Amino acid sequence: MHLDNDFHQEVELLTFFNLNTSQEGIKIHHEASRERISAAERLFAKGLITQRDGGYLTPLGQHAAEHVQALVRLLSSADSEG
Repeated sequence: MHLDNDFHQEVELLTFFNLNTSQEGIKIHHEASRERISAAERLFAKGLITQRDGGYLTPLGQHAAEHVQALVRLLSSADSEG
């Protein structure tokens, strides 16, 4: 399976959310890279975030972000154990 740049950008964006609270969202400013803006728009279209420019995680987005962040922690710790 090939993970393209769009997928990478979406995953990276999901790592920015604080999973310890549902009261904290993110805002993608108009100065952000086109890739980041597009990633937010795709996550919104997929029902993972509440606004085209960030907002909050939806219940589905919370679930996805939990898995993404767990995977990043797992892979990061595996790298350091090397």
